[in-house]
Amino acid sequence: MPDKTVRVASGQGFWGDWQEAPKLQVRRGPIDYVMLDYLAEITMSILEKQRERDPRAGYARDFVDLVIDLAPDLVARGVRVVSNAGGVNPESCRDLLVERLADVETQRPVRIAIVRGDDLMARLDDLLAAGHELRNMETGEPLEAVRERVTAANAYMGAGPILRALRQAADVVVTGRSTDTALTYAPLIHEFGWAPDDWDRIAAGVVAGHINECGAQASGGNTLFRWREVDLIEPGYPIIEASADGAFVVTKHPSLGGRVNWASVTEQLVYEMGDPTEYITPDCVADFSTIRLEDLGADRVRVTGVRGRPRPGSLKVSIAYRAGYKATGSLTYAYPDAYEKAALADRVLRGRLERLGLRFEEIRTEYVGAGACHGPLAGPPDPELPEVGLLISVRGESRADVERFTRELAPLILAGPPTVTGFAAGRPKIHEVMAYWPALIDRAVVEEVVEVEVTEA
Repeated sequence: MPDKTVRVASGQGFWGDWQEAPKLQVRRGPIDYVMLDYLAEITMSILEKQRERDPRAGYARDFVDLVIDLAPDLVARGVRVVSNAGGVNPESCRDLLVERLADVETQRPVRIAIVRGDDLMARLDDLLAAGHELRNMETGEPLEAVRERVTAANAYMGAGPILRALRQAADVVVTGRSTDTALTYAPLIHEFGWAPDDWDRIAAGVVAGHINECGAQASGGNTLFRWREVDLIEPGYPIIEASADGAFVVTKHPSLGGRVNWASVTEQLVYEMGDPTEYITPDCVADFSTIRLEDLGADRVRVTGVRGRPRPGSLKVSIAYRAGYKATGSLTYAYPDAYEKAALADRVLRGRLERLGLRFEEIRTEYVGAGACHGPLAGPPDPELPEVGLLISVRGESRADVERFTRELAPLILAGPPTVTGFAAGRPKIHEVMAYWPALIDRAVVEEVVEVEVTEA
């Protein structure tokens, strides 16, 4: 009897990713699970602001539309969904799913599980009083310094609650702030029965999850290697074909575009990489320096050799806090002397802001088309550039000062350098700045809760 293979497909790499990808993953070939990653640090802040305006909001609403579309296929094909689309409000996400699934015909009822417990906001003052300082991992500053401005605090949970949901036969698992990689390795632990201290196999699952977490970035999207040759009209997102010993193959559906080879997989492996020997997750520490890749051809790359170490005693906490306001405006200057005109406009604008006595923590200028993406590496701009975009942003504590800045850009059209265009969008919009505060907390104080609900057929 052949060894068991479990296929975990990637369907979303971020909130706003291609909605067709998970549909193609489910409908174009055999898979067992589809993982959908919606969350980043800034995403949690956005979702929290949505919940402030509407207590029923705070999750990825397009996830609900996706599940409703796919529900008959998921049940018929036996595909299970694991996603962190619950954001800061998995309960409301589940409630809307249950409501809308009542009108969808499926072969049997759909079992939906939600994972709660990552949201520490209601417990934050008690945790601080109990001695959990939640110091900033980068500066060492205690959270008390910004406590009054904190809007969200979410612990990164691992495989534990997802496993409990899968063991209760959930078809769709909706978490809040789960670590991205757990959306892939939790199903592998469940299917293969890996022990919680089988560090090497769990580390292999972490590597598989890291490859899956950014969607098509591992299967030919956003690649530098021979990028002209990749068909991205209908790209195949990555699929992990895993074995019980921890080895796995990265592939994609043959009928779809994209490309899986050593380059695409390697580019994703080094994404957001710090110390490659210490990739820390809630369930183990994976050593990426032990990874061995074998390009098998035909869009198949085999991954072996991964080693792991015991899990940490702490969990990472993603904290968001209010840090003032910002606005960005732009103008475009045309040939001749496009860059020189844009630079003069910048000097004029800064001089006017100073004359008004406006105070900002930062004023940032970029010259799009004159090397803005490469900074000092770009060298001097080409004097013959046909056009240059002046992009100028301000950030400060005073909303009034930021608002006054938004009024100062339009006057440059007549009271500034010549040949300007590109102000059709009007006055720049003001946005509240949500800053990121990474911290650690004793994992024992994070209370994981799993709720499973069966929809009506």
